[in-house]
Amino acid sequence: MDDKDLNCWVITEGMAGTENQCIGVANAIGITPEIKRISLKQPWKTITPYIRILDKYSLTNNSSDLLPPYPDLILSSGRKSIATTLRIKQENPDTIIVNIQDPRINPNLFDLVIVPKHDPARGKNVIVTDIGLHKVTPELIAGKGQKLNISSPSAAVLIGGDSKAFKFTEEICLNTAKQLNKLANSGVSLMITTSRRTSQNNIEILKANLTANNILFWDGNGENPYFAYLDKADYIIITEDSVSMISEAIAIGKPIFIIRLEGGAKRLNSFHANLKNKNLVKDFEGKLEKYIYTPLNDTIMVANEIKKLMKEYRKNV
Repeated sequence: MDDKDLNCWVITEGMAGTENQCIGVANAIGITPEIKRISLKQPWKTITPYIRILDKYSLTNNSSDLLPPYPDLILSSGRKSIATTLRIKQENPDTIIVNIQDPRINPNLFDLVIVPKHDPARGKNVIVTDIGLHKVTPELIAGKGQKLNISSPSAAVLIGGDSKAFKFTEEICLNTAKQLNKLANSGVSLMITTSRRTSQNNIEILKANLTANNILFWDGNGENPYFAYLDKADYIIITEDSVSMISEAIAIGKPIFIIRLEGGAKRLNSFHANLKNKNLVKDFEGKLEKYIYTPLNDTIMVANEIKKLMKEYRKNV
């Protein structure tokens, strides 16, 4: 059986961040997965995955069809997906199950577990990554920015917002806007996009203070220009709240500058420190500079490990 002939399910609770990691891995393997989204009733919603009592009555009517025939491969992510994935493995041991992100239970329950370096899970079947998994590759974004009427040098500015760990305060937003406007006035074209986490107040602060002529500002209306911005940019500037956007930018290989926010968390601080130590990113202090690094795409590495696992499995069946 070729990899492209594999039957693969992606099982998550439907959050874009976790689902896209699984889809990215499937795409890197060379397969198109079926997307299965989990929605659990109580008490399973609360107790899973630590008490793994799960049957057909645990799923809401909104859950995707999770009935046999089961696939060759399951890529799962997110706490709510774990019990369902393990139940399928129990019913059909031939299904290879790969969990992306730390499941917070024994990794040996899975065939493979993929965790970022800042998560604690370790073991013989645990693959540790430097960055998050995703769908972005240079080939995916190539040519997407051709229609943008913007001159070089240019920078894509990817603005996030408040998260559990970070606060994008009005003070930081105002200072960032002034730095960006000064950069634009120095001749750097800016392509700015906000996200769902960006507060309306911070959007208004950015709009009011970004007055230079060579600025494109996308605030959520119309087609998302994210890939076009990544393609067109000579530099990438990102707020530090988004592991996924930073990871995607590192796969492109362009100089990356991080806008520091208020707050932090041990795991995320470790993530950023690791990237800085490897010279993959630099802090944004109002200036840009060229630097070179080897683009890093852990998604491809993980896909290759899964291919090896599937190959070994086929030999033994």
